[in-house]
Amino acid sequence: MWRRSASFVVDKRYYQHDELPLAMDPQNPNPNPNPNANPLSAYYLTRAEHHAVVTSDWLAQAQAAVGRHPSPPPPPETIAGGGGGKERGFGVIDEFNYWRKKPDLAEAVAAIMALAAVIRSSEATTMMELEIELKTASDTLKSWDTTSISLSAGCDLFMRYVTRTSALEYEDFDAAKRRLIERGEKFGEISLKARRTIAMLCQDFIFDGCTILVHGFSRVVLEVLKLAASNRKLFRVLCTEGRPDRTGLRFSNELSALGVPVKLLIDSAVAYAMDEVDMVFVGADGIVESGGIINMMGTYQIALVAHSMNKPVYVAAESYKFARMYPLDQKDLAPALRPIEFGVPIPPGVEVEKSARDYTPPQYLTLLFTDLGALTPSVVSDELIQLYL
Repeated sequence: MWRRSASFVVDKRYYQHDELPLAMDPQNPNPNPNPNANPLSAYYLTRAEHHAVVTSDWLAQAQAAVGRHPSPPPPPETIAGGGGGKERGFGVIDEFNYWRKKPDLAEAVAAIMALAAVIRSSEATTMMELEIELKTASDTLKSWDTTSISLSAGCDLFMRYVTRTSALEYEDFDAAKRRLIERGEKFGEISLKARRTIAMLCQDFIFDGCTILVHGFSRVVLEVLKLAASNRKLFRVLCTEGRPDRTGLRFSNELSALGVPVKLLIDSAVAYAMDEVDMVFVGADGIVESGGIINMMGTYQIALVAHSMNKPVYVAAESYKFARMYPLDQKDLAPALRPIEFGVPIPPGVEVEKSARDYTPPQYLTLLFTDLGALTPSVVSDELIQLYL
Protein backbone atom coordinates (compact mmCIF):
# COMPACT_ATOMS: atom_id res chain seq x y z
CA MET A 1 0.00 0.00 0.00
CA TRP A 2 1.23 3.45 -0.88
CA ARG A 3 2.04 6.02 1.88
CA ARG A 4 3.38 9.30 3.41
CA SER A 5 4.44 12.92 3.65
CA ALA A 6 3.92 16.64 3.20
CA SER A 7 5.32 20.08 2.49
CA PHE A 8 5.01 23.65 3.79
CA VAL A 9 5.69 27.30 3.16
CA VAL A 10 4.96 30.47 5.18
CA ASP A 11 5.31 34.13 5.86
CA LYS A 12 5.52 36.66 8.55
CA ARG A 13 3.86 39.79 9.72
CA TYR A 14 1.81 42.00 7.45
CA TYR A 15 3.99 44.63 5.81
CA GLN A 16 3.12 47.78 7.71
CA HIS A 17 3.44 50.74 5.42
CA ASP A 18 4.10 53.13 8.27
CA GLU A 19 6.89 51.01 9.78
CA LEU A 20 10.01 52.32 8.10
CA PRO A 21 13.30 50.42 8.43
CA LEU A 22 16.44 51.87 9.91
CA ALA A 23 18.87 53.34 7.42
CA MET A 24 22.48 52.26 7.26
CA ASP A 25 23.49 55.56 5.64
CA PRO A 26 22.62 58.63 7.75
CA GLN A 27 22.77 60.79 4.61
CA ASN A 28 20.09 58.72 2.90
CA PRO A 29 16.95 60.89 2.59
CA ASN A 30 14.80 57.78 2.16
CA PRO A 31 15.21 55.53 5.22
CA ASN A 32 13.19 52.72 3.69
CA PRO A 33 15.65 50.16 2.26
CA ASN A 34 12.90 48.53 0.23
CA PRO A 35 11.81 51.19 -2.27
CA ASN A 36 9.34 48.79 -3.86
CA ALA A 37 7.26 48.57 -0.71
CA ASN A 38 4.08 46.72 -1.54
CA PRO A 39 1.02 46.02 0.60
CA LEU A 40 1.34 42.40 -0.52
CA SER A 41 3.76 40.19 1.37
CA ALA A 42 7.30 40.43 -0.01
CA TYR A 43 7.59 36.71 0.72
CA TYR A 44 5.13 35.95 -2.04
CA LEU A 45 6.80 38.42 -4.36
CA THR A 46 10.28 36.93 -3.97
CA ARG A 47 9.68 33.29 -2.87
CA ALA A 48 12.69 32.71 -0.64
CA GLU A 49 13.16 30.48 2.42
CA HIS A 50 15.02 29.44 5.64
CA HIS A 51 18.07 28.39 7.91
CA ALA A 52 20.05 28.82 11.20
CA VAL A 53 21.11 27.17 14.49
CA VAL A 54 22.93 27.45 17.84
CA THR A 55 23.83 24.45 20.06
CA SER A 56 27.21 22.86 20.74
CA ASP A 57 26.34 19.52 19.13
CA TRP A 58 24.73 21.17 16.13
CA LEU A 59 27.89 21.54 14.05
CA ALA A 60 28.90 17.95 14.80
CA GLN A 61 25.49 16.75 13.55
CA ALA A 62 25.71 18.78 10.38
CA GLN A 63 29.29 17.67 9.64
CA ALA A 64 28.39 14.02 10.22
CA ALA A 65 25.38 14.35 7.94
CA VAL A 66 27.37 15.75 5.02
CA GLY A 67 30.56 13.82 5.68
CA ARG A 68 30.70 12.02 2.36
CA HIS A 69 29.33 14.89 0.31
CA PRO A 70 30.60 18.12 1.85
CA SER A 71 29.23 21.33 0.45
CA PRO A 72 32.02 23.43 -1.08
CA PRO A 73 32.47 26.67 0.88
CA PRO A 74 31.91 29.90 -1.04
CA PRO A 75 35.07 31.44 -2.49
CA PRO A 76 36.62 33.96 -0.06
CA GLU A 77 36.08 36.83 -2.47
CA THR A 78 32.32 36.19 -2.54
CA ILE A 79 31.81 36.39 1.22
CA ALA A 80 31.40 40.10 0.76
CA GLY A 81 30.08 39.55 -2.76
CA GLY A 82 27.30 41.99 -3.56
CA GLY A 83 28.08 44.53 -0.86
CA GLY A 84 31.60 45.20 -1.93
CA GLY A 85 33.49 44.14 1.22
CA LYS A 86 35.29 47.08 2.77
CA GLU A 87 34.33 49.53 0.11
CA ARG A 88 32.79 52.70 1.37
CA GLY A 89 29.58 52.03 -0.55
CA PHE A 90 28.79 48.83 1.37
CA GLY A 91 25.07 48.40 2.10
CA VAL A 92 23.52 45.51 4.01
CA ILE A 93 20.45 45.45 1.74
CA ASP A 94 22.63 45.24 -1.39
CA GLU A 95 24.58 42.39 0.18
CA PHE A 96 21.37 40.65 1.21
CA ASN A 97 19.92 40.99 -2.31
CA TYR A 98 23.14 39.57 -3.78
CA TRP A 99 22.78 36.37 -1.75
CA ARG A 100 18.98 36.23 -2.00
CA LYS A 101 19.14 35.93 -5.79
CA LYS A 102 20.88 32.55 -5.52
CA PRO A 103 18.09 30.06 -6.37
CA ASP A 104 18.72 27.48 -3.63
CA LEU A 105 19.60 29.87 -0.84
CA ALA A 106 17.01 30.55 1.84
CA GLU A 107 16.12 34.14 2.67
CA ALA A 108 17.31 33.76 6.26
CA VAL A 109 20.67 32.37 5.12
CA ALA A 110 21.05 35.34 2.77
CA ALA A 111 20.49 37.61 5.79
CA ILE A 112 23.09 35.68 7.81
CA MET A 113 25.65 36.08 5.00
CA ALA A 114 24.86 39.79 4.77
CA LEU A 115 25.33 40.28 8.52
CA ALA A 116 28.64 38.40 8.41
CA ALA A 117 29.74 40.83 5.67
CA VAL A 118 28.74 43.77 7.89
CA ILE A 119 31.25 42.60 10.50
CA ARG A 120 33.96 42.20 7.85
CA SER A 121 33.41 45.64 6.35
CA SER A 122 32.94 47.49 9.65
CA GLU A 123 35.30 50.35 10.46
CA ALA A 124 34.24 50.43 14.12
CA THR A 125 37.05 50.82 16.66
CA THR A 126 35.25 49.50 19.75
CA MET A 127 33.06 46.50 20.52
CA MET A 128 30.16 48.74 21.47
CA GLU A 129 30.38 50.53 18.12
CA LEU A 130 30.49 47.22 16.25
CA GLU A 131 27.53 45.77 18.14
CA ILE A 132 25.47 48.91 17.49
CA GLU A 133 26.35 48.74 13.79
CA LEU A 134 25.41 45.06 13.66
CA LYS A 135 22.13 45.66 15.49
CA THR A 136 21.27 48.49 13.08
CA ALA A 137 21.98 46.23 10.10
CA SER A 138 19.84 43.47 11.61
CA ASP A 139 16.93 45.87 12.20
CA THR A 140 17.26 47.14 8.63
CA LEU A 141 17.00 43.61 7.23
CA LYS A 142 14.01 42.76 9.42
CA SER A 143 12.26 45.97 8.36
CA TRP A 144 12.91 45.24 4.69
CA ASP A 145 10.22 42.56 4.84
CA THR A 146 8.21 42.50 8.06
CA THR A 147 6.13 39.56 6.75
CA SER A 148 9.02 37.07 6.78
CA ILE A 149 9.20 35.15 10.05
CA SER A 150 12.31 33.22 8.99
CA LEU A 151 14.16 36.43 8.07
CA SER A 152 13.46 37.99 11.46
CA ALA A 153 14.26 34.81 13.42
CA GLY A 154 17.47 34.26 11.42
CA CYS A 155 18.68 37.79 12.19
CA ASP A 156 17.87 37.41 15.90
CA LEU A 157 19.64 34.06 16.16
CA PHE A 158 22.69 35.36 14.31
CA MET A 159 22.94 38.31 16.70
CA ARG A 160 22.61 36.02 19.71
CA TYR A 161 25.08 33.47 18.35
CA VAL A 162 27.94 35.79 17.40
CA THR A 163 27.77 38.11 20.43
CA ARG A 164 26.85 35.81 23.31
CA THR A 165 30.35 34.91 24.53
CA SER A 166 31.42 36.96 27.57
CA ALA A 167 35.06 36.27 26.70
CA LEU A 168 34.80 39.07 24.15
CA GLU A 169 34.80 41.60 26.98
CA TYR A 170 38.32 40.61 27.99
CA GLU A 171 40.04 40.58 24.59
CA ASP A 172 41.54 43.38 22.55
CA PHE A 173 39.26 44.71 19.85
CA ASP A 174 41.03 43.16 16.83
CA ALA A 175 40.95 39.71 18.42
CA ALA A 176 37.30 40.18 19.35
CA LYS A 177 36.40 41.22 15.82
CA ARG A 178 38.20 38.19 14.40
CA ARG A 179 36.24 36.02 16.80
CA LEU A 180 32.96 37.57 15.65
CA ILE A 181 33.87 37.04 11.99
CA GLU A 182 34.75 33.38 12.67
CA ARG A 183 31.51 32.79 14.54
CA GLY A 184 29.46 34.56 11.87
CA GLU A 185 30.99 32.50 9.06
CA LYS A 186 30.57 29.27 11.04
CA PHE A 187 26.92 30.09 11.64
CA GLY A 188 26.41 30.62 7.91
CA GLU A 189 28.25 27.40 7.06
CA ILE A 190 26.12 25.38 9.47
CA SER A 191 22.94 26.96 8.14
CA LEU A 192 23.83 25.97 4.59
CA LYS A 193 24.07 22.31 5.66
CA ALA A 194 20.82 22.21 7.64
CA ARG A 195 18.58 20.85 4.86
CA ARG A 196 20.77 17.83 4.26
CA THR A 197 20.90 17.08 7.98
CA ILE A 198 17.09 17.18 8.17
CA ALA A 199 16.74 15.02 5.05
CA MET A 200 18.90 12.31 6.59
CA LEU A 201 16.92 12.36 9.84
CA CYS A 202 13.67 11.77 7.94
CA GLN A 203 14.76 8.72 5.97
CA ASP A 204 13.77 6.14 8.59
CA PHE A 205 10.20 7.42 8.45
CA ILE A 206 9.78 6.93 4.72
CA PHE A 207 9.23 3.29 3.85
CA ASP A 208 8.67 1.33 0.65
CA GLY A 209 5.10 1.47 -0.59
CA CYS A 210 4.13 4.59 1.36
CA THR A 211 1.96 7.47 0.17
CA ILE A 212 2.94 10.97 1.27
CA LEU A 213 0.72 14.06 1.19
CA VAL A 214 2.47 17.41 0.72
CA HIS A 215 1.11 20.95 0.66
CA GLY A 216 2.77 23.92 -1.03
CA PHE A 217 6.43 24.11 -2.03
CA SER A 218 8.97 23.47 0.71
CA ARG A 219 12.63 23.13 -0.26
CA VAL A 220 13.30 21.15 2.91
CA VAL A 221 10.57 18.61 2.13
CA LEU A 222 11.81 18.45 -1.46
CA GLU A 223 15.32 17.65 -0.17
CA VAL A 224 13.84 14.90 2.05
CA LEU A 225 12.03 13.30 -0.88
CA LYS A 226 15.00 13.70 -3.23
CA LEU A 227 17.21 11.82 -0.80
CA ALA A 228 14.59 9.09 -0.37
CA ALA A 229 14.36 8.73 -4.16
CA SER A 230 18.16 8.59 -4.48
CA ASN A 231 18.13 5.82 -1.85
CA ARG A 232 15.82 3.90 -4.21
CA LYS A 233 12.86 3.93 -1.85
CA LEU A 234 9.52 3.28 -3.54
CA PHE A 235 6.89 5.80 -2.54
CA ARG A 236 4.12 7.91 -4.03
CA VAL A 237 3.33 11.58 -3.39
CA LEU A 238 -0.01 13.39 -3.38
CA CYS A 239 0.45 17.13 -3.99
CA THR A 240 -2.24 19.66 -3.26
CA GLU A 241 -2.62 22.25 -5.99
CA GLY A 242 -1.67 25.06 -3.60
CA ARG A 243 -3.93 27.83 -4.87
CA PRO A 244 -3.71 30.71 -5.53
CA ASP A 245 -0.01 30.57 -6.45
CA ARG A 246 -0.14 26.87 -7.46
CA THR A 247 2.99 25.89 -5.58
CA GLY A 248 1.83 22.26 -5.70
CA LEU A 249 2.21 22.27 -9.47
CA ARG A 250 5.83 23.37 -9.11
CA PHE A 251 6.44 20.70 -6.48
CA SER A 252 4.89 17.97 -8.63
CA ASN A 253 7.07 19.03 -11.57
CA GLU A 254 10.20 18.64 -9.41
CA LEU A 255 9.17 15.19 -8.23
CA SER A 256 8.13 14.05 -11.69
CA ALA A 257 11.60 14.96 -12.97
CA LEU A 258 13.01 12.59 -10.32
CA GLY A 259 10.79 9.74 -11.51
CA VAL A 260 8.64 9.78 -8.35
CA PRO A 261 4.97 8.84 -8.90
CA VAL A 262 2.89 11.97 -8.24
CA LYS A 263 -0.82 12.67 -8.09
CA LEU A 264 -2.11 16.25 -8.08
CA LEU A 265 -5.13 17.07 -5.89
CA ILE A 266 -7.34 20.13 -5.84
CA ASP A 267 -7.06 21.71 -2.39
CA SER A 268 -10.60 20.77 -1.41
CA ALA A 269 -9.95 17.04 -2.05
CA VAL A 270 -7.69 16.51 0.97
CA ALA A 271 -10.31 14.75 3.12
CA TYR A 272 -11.44 12.70 0.11
CA ALA A 273 -7.89 11.42 -0.49
CA MET A 274 -6.75 11.07 3.15
CA ASP A 275 -7.65 7.35 3.25
CA GLU A 276 -4.83 6.72 0.77
CA VAL A 277 -2.28 8.68 2.80
CA ASP A 278 0.17 7.16 5.28
CA MET A 279 1.58 10.46 6.49
CA VAL A 280 1.70 14.19 5.83
CA PHE A 281 5.03 16.00 5.38
CA VAL A 282 5.10 19.78 5.47
CA GLY A 283 7.61 22.57 5.82
CA ALA A 284 7.17 25.74 7.88
CA ASP A 285 8.00 29.40 7.70
CA GLY A 286 7.98 29.64 11.48
CA ILE A 287 7.96 27.33 14.49
CA VAL A 288 6.53 29.18 17.48
CA GLU A 289 7.04 28.79 21.23
CA SER A 290 3.98 26.57 21.71
CA GLY A 291 5.41 23.99 19.29
CA GLY A 292 2.89 24.91 16.61
CA ILE A 293 3.81 26.13 13.15
CA ILE A 294 2.95 29.01 10.85
CA ASN A 295 2.74 27.94 7.24
CA MET A 296 1.00 28.30 3.91
CA MET A 297 -2.77 28.76 4.11
CA GLY A 298 -4.46 25.35 4.17
CA THR A 299 -1.91 23.64 6.43
CA TYR A 300 -4.21 23.87 9.45
CA GLN A 301 -7.16 22.19 7.77
CA ILE A 302 -4.92 19.41 6.40
CA ALA A 303 -3.56 18.78 9.91
CA LEU A 304 -7.11 18.68 11.30
CA VAL A 305 -8.22 16.09 8.75
CA ALA A 306 -5.05 14.00 9.24
CA HIS A 307 -5.43 14.09 13.03
CA SER A 308 -9.07 13.00 12.86
CA MET A 309 -8.04 10.02 10.72
CA ASN A 310 -4.98 9.11 12.82
CA LYS A 311 -2.44 10.01 10.15
CA PRO A 312 0.92 11.38 11.39
CA VAL A 313 1.81 14.95 10.47
CA TYR A 314 5.56 15.59 10.19
CA VAL A 315 7.13 19.04 9.88
CA ALA A 316 10.56 19.52 8.28
CA ALA A 317 12.10 22.91 9.06
CA GLU A 318 15.47 24.44 9.91
CA SER A 319 16.03 25.58 13.48
CA TYR A 320 16.60 29.17 12.40
CA LYS A 321 12.83 29.28 11.91
CA PHE A 322 12.27 28.97 15.65
CA ALA A 323 10.53 32.26 16.41
CA ARG A 324 9.78 33.95 19.71
CA MET A 325 6.05 34.16 19.11
CA TYR A 326 3.10 32.63 20.95
CA PRO A 327 -0.09 32.91 18.87
CA LEU A 328 -3.23 31.59 20.56
CA ASP A 329 -5.40 31.51 17.44
CA GLN A 330 -5.50 32.58 13.79
CA LYS A 331 -6.36 36.19 14.63
CA ASP A 332 -3.10 36.59 16.58
CA LEU A 333 -1.23 36.49 13.26
CA ALA A 334 -0.77 39.77 11.46
CA PRO A 335 -1.87 38.97 7.89
CA ALA A 336 0.69 38.40 5.15
CA LEU A 337 -1.25 39.29 2.02
CA ARG A 338 -1.03 37.71 -1.41
CA PRO A 339 -2.87 38.37 -4.67
CA ILE A 340 -5.99 36.27 -5.31
CA GLU A 341 -7.17 35.76 -8.88
CA PHE A 342 -10.48 33.97 -9.47
CA GLY A 343 -10.55 34.44 -13.23
CA VAL A 344 -13.96 36.14 -13.08
CA PRO A 345 -15.00 39.61 -11.84
CA ILE A 346 -15.67 39.85 -8.10
CA PRO A 347 -19.12 41.36 -7.40
CA PRO A 348 -19.07 44.77 -5.69
CA GLY A 349 -19.17 44.56 -1.89
CA VAL A 350 -17.79 41.00 -1.73
CA GLU A 351 -14.82 40.70 0.61
CA VAL A 352 -11.91 38.40 -0.35
CA GLU A 353 -9.68 36.71 2.25
CA LYS A 354 -6.10 37.40 1.14
CA SER A 355 -4.08 36.09 4.07
CA ALA A 356 -1.28 33.82 2.90
CA ARG A 357 -0.74 31.72 6.01
CA ASP A 358 -2.37 30.05 8.98
CA TYR A 359 -1.35 28.73 12.39
CA THR A 360 -1.42 25.00 13.16
CA PRO A 361 -1.55 24.26 16.93
CA PRO A 362 0.93 21.70 18.33
CA GLN A 363 -1.68 19.07 19.22
CA TYR A 364 -2.17 18.32 15.52
CA LEU A 365 1.54 17.75 14.82
CA THR A 366 3.39 14.48 15.40
CA LEU A 367 7.09 15.34 15.06
CA LEU A 368 9.25 18.25 13.94
CA PHE A 369 12.42 17.30 12.05
CA THR A 370 15.08 19.99 12.49
CA ASP A 371 18.86 20.15 12.26
CA LEU A 372 18.79 19.90 16.07
CA GLY A 373 17.16 16.49 15.80
CA ALA A 374 13.64 15.06 15.74
CA LEU A 375 11.57 16.96 18.30
CA THR A 376 8.09 16.57 19.71
CA PRO A 377 6.11 19.84 19.72
CA SER A 378 6.35 20.03 23.53
CA VAL A 379 10.17 20.20 23.36
CA VAL A 380 10.23 23.28 21.13
CA SER A 381 9.98 25.78 23.99
CA ASP A 382 13.00 24.14 25.66
CA GLU A 383 15.00 24.42 22.45
CA LEU A 384 14.02 28.08 22.06
CA ILE A 385 15.32 28.77 25.56
CA GLN A 386 18.61 27.05 24.64
CA LEU A 387 18.91 29.01 21.41
CA TYR A 388 18.27 32.41 22.95
CA LEU A 389 20.02 31.91 26.31
